[in-house]
Amino acid sequence: MDRFSGSGLLCIGGERVVFTGLDFSVAAGGALILVGPNGSGKSSLLRLMAGLLQPAAGDLAWNGAAVREDRDAHNARLHYIGHQDAVKPVLSVAENLSFWAKLRGGGDRTAQTALETFGIGHLASVPGRFLSAGQKRRVNLARLAAAPAPLWLLDEPTTALDKRAIAALEAAIDAHRRGGGMVVMATHAEIAADSPDVLDLAVFEASYEPVEAL
Repeated sequence: MDRFSGSGLLCIGGERVVFTGLDFSVAAGGALILVGPNGSGKSSLLRLMAGLLQPAAGDLAWNGAAVREDRDAHNARLHYIGHQDAVKPVLSVAENLSFWAKLRGGGDRTAQTALETFGIGHLASVPGRFLSAGQKRRVNLARLAAAPAPLWLLDEPTTALDKRAIAALEAAIDAHRRGGGMVVMATHAEIAADSPDVLDLAVFEASYEPVEAL
């Protein structure tokens, strides 16, 4: 069974300690929900998990092997959905999804599945530059279905989504987990998830200190 974990993680932002001594673990079929006030380090932790930031100390591991030993393999096994929607404005919705699908060895069939999963088939021929914020968010989330990967890292994924789109996301997360995938998500919104683990980063706020004092 696949397992993604972190131990003794230290994150420094600017000249301050964001969190230190942080451990987590999520297994195949599992979900880890990150909670805490703004500034507590939820986005920073997700970026560490995605390899977009490097921990000042500690290790990330996949099935016990250090992620830093093979970053390409780690990149290939994850989807990171952050605050910015990576929709190419000159490509249609279908072309955007086909592009992402082909990067992961998929094709038109997986792109079509993604359109149906997130209810955006009617937008297939619309160029990205004409999409609303909510439509861009759904297209960005559709990458999850267009180009499958076992690890989903989602930062406030419900931003700009209506109730129907949130329901589609919840269904996609449930199906992903039932298929052995894992999800780590930071959110202020209520999202239905079956028995998730919760990591409250507010616990680590007391560790905020100037870096010079460490």
